[in-house]
Amino acid sequence: MRTLGLDYGSKTVGVAVTDPLGLTAQGVEIIRRQKENHMRKTFQRIGELCKQYDVEKIVLGLPLNMDDTMGDRAEKTLEFKKELERRLSVPVLLVDERLTTVEAIEIMDDVGIKISEREKYVDMIAATIILQDYMNSHESK
Repeated sequence: MRTLGLDYGSKTVGVAVTDPLGLTAQGVEIIRRQKENHMRKTFQRIGELCKQYDVEKIVLGLPLNMDDTMGDRAEKTLEFKKELERRLSVPVLLVDERLTTVEAIEIMDDVGIKISEREKYVDMIAATIILQDYMNSHESK
């Protein structure tokens, strides 16, 4: 059984999954949609990935503000979480995702990905960071 990591955005969802042994997080894809509220295909694709990877739980990044308050994006993420759980019957755990996009950009800088190419990778890398951070914080538990 694997864990799926998600970075939920207004028009994208970055996806990562643990390896079969649950040791590392690996980027899978970015699910894109034309409009923020057009979610049917997004939920459908996440369901397909859950089946494909035999997912037992989902880790979803929660974009808190730097002062620990919840803004509009965090509220929308909570709504997304509720709908994921309702549709997929898979537990969804929230993980603080502050600065994961900054970290993803730093990684892309380090490996030489051009600024014009970043949108192809940033959400998937952020999902990978979210999932790996969760795994690292739960290693000894």
